[in-house]
Amino acid sequence: MKTIARHDSEAPEGLDAEFKPLTADEARELRAKNPSISPWRVIAGQLVVGLVVALAAWGLTGRQNLGWSAAYGAIAVVVPSAVFARGLTGRFSSLNPGAAVFGFFLWEMVKMALSVAMLIAAPRLITALSWPAMLVGLVVTMKAAWLAVMFSPRRRKLRDE
Repeated sequence: MKTIARHDSEAPEGLDAEFKPLTADEARELRAKNPSISPWRVIAGQLVVGLVVALAAWGLTGRQNLGWSAAYGAIAVVVPSAVFARGLTGRFSSLNPGAAVFGFFLWEMVKMALSVAMLIAAPRLITALSWPAMLVGLVVTMKAAWLAVMFSPRRRKLRDE
């Protein structure tokens, strides 16, 4: 595939041809407008949703094993996520960009291995395991990460806007 250079006259309006790095004040203002979401907040939200799913499964069916199965599915998401978050927020993860990227992939692999190990161990740990209930708990808890984004602190309006 041939690369074609774009002429300045073809650049969309409003875009500067040169890159301008942010000053410290501009970077501080940008961070204030767009606060980041803590991974621990996401995990707490997943834990709450997992608990609600487990109680709903138990309460709606009246069968205790369905509640435990759904709870185990939620735990199979929350525990590996907590290990991942702890690994990423450690002191070695931010030494340099290379260590951060390596740490991300390393802890993601640990998270996946722990999740798979917990799912393999499920039949031995939960009496009368219900796979459908466990998978519902697992999937709903996994998708609950979007709730942390929805309920995150809103963008702050700055005085000069």
